[in-house]
Amino acid sequence: MHILIYSYNYHPEPIGIAPLMTELAEGLVKRGHQVRVITGMPNYPQRQIYDEYQGKWYVTEEKNGVTIQRSYLRIKSKPNLVDRLLLELSFVITSLPQALKGQRPDVILLTVPPLLVSLPASLLGWLYNCPVVLNVQDILPEAAVRMGLIKNKLIIRAFETIEKFAYRTAHTISVIADGFMDNLVNKGVPAHKITCIPNWVNLNFISPLSKENNSWKSTHQLDGKFVVMYSGNIALTQGLETVVAAASHLRHIQEIAFVIAGESQALAGLQKYCLTCGADNVLLLPLQPREKLPEMLAAADVGLIVQKRNVISFNMPSKIPLLLASGRPIVASVPAAGTAAQAIGQSSGGFVVTPESPEALANAVLDLYANPALAAQLGYEARKFAVKNYSFEQALDRYEKLFADVVAKGASTLDMLSELNS
Repeated sequence: MHILIYSYNYHPEPIGIAPLMTELAEGLVKRGHQVRVITGMPNYPQRQIYDEYQGKWYVTEEKNGVTIQRSYLRIKSKPNLVDRLLLELSFVITSLPQALKGQRPDVILLTVPPLLVSLPASLLGWLYNCPVVLNVQDILPEAAVRMGLIKNKLIIRAFETIEKFAYRTAHTISVIADGFMDNLVNKGVPAHKITCIPNWVNLNFISPLSKENNSWKSTHQLDGKFVVMYSGNIALTQGLETVVAAASHLRHIQEIAFVIAGESQALAGLQKYCLTCGADNVLLLPLQPREKLPEMLAAADVGLIVQKRNVISFNMPSKIPLLLASGRPIVASVPAAGTAAQAIGQSSGGFVVTPESPEALANAVLDLYANPALAAQLGYEARKFAVKNYSFEQALDRYEKLFADVVAKGASTLDMLSELNS
């Protein structure tokens, strides 16, 4: 098949959907498919175009057999709502000419967010007469409304209209968690149109490495420490202040150290909060290079998942498969009714505690610190669950089958129409 992936984020961006779409595209190429990726100039998480791509409108590259067609983005480092809208619009407008330059695809995979990209993807599906598979990573505009990013009722209604358009025009919708499926069905999307394919982890890349002789741990002066780690995106859905406050509750135990790795701008605010709370047991680090990720996760004794209490069925942290695969117990400060809690509960690889409760988070960490056997058992269950449910090969099989099915259905529909016309 010739597969067109429409993804705002892609390599070399280190976190979020970019590594996943890169692995998917390259995995499909290894299985003999042609893959073309339409994406923006790399900018995440700094929200600044990477140096080698600045001042360029279009760039076409090839990496590991994947053709990558990049286009200009209008981006601000500290975006307000208007800036975010202009960013999405700039990608919608500039990406379309790139998408039209190339062989007709058999199927289009579109990742959202951003939501507005459903417009050019639907147009391409119509022009090329090929099915569009909508891959929903976060449910918008619900996430933005719940987080208070969008308050204007007219804008909310406009985005809800685009959301309905995206669901209606997509041939198939792939979601990353069962809770997403329930959310969309409640919005009137036919259940037969939705399939659940969880995000994955490369189990060879992330594995339960030994905590001993860990150079990353030594470099950051964490030898002999019980390390509680959060690494990844720091956004409004998380509320990392809960982690800092929990750390302050445990600062009397010198062996316990908290590590938060994230983008530099977000860390600046957390640094002030650490000083306010007296949390001198928190180490704040910039996002680490991807090649350091296995060793960094292995340095942890506990991995953290953090969400605010109103994050229910529209967000699923992509770091969950990574933490499970690392074989470390998880403490998830997340809503009990949410998709993240469901995944942790099914894995038997960690605790779910009350969100936005520093006391609950601190007590769970203390339980694992005091009970190494329990921590080891949870870590074992976590890795076992990841191997069974989140392997890359399993996800690749499911995407390949999905694409083959929708292409076959499209071909059979064309045959029927041809017979009716003849």
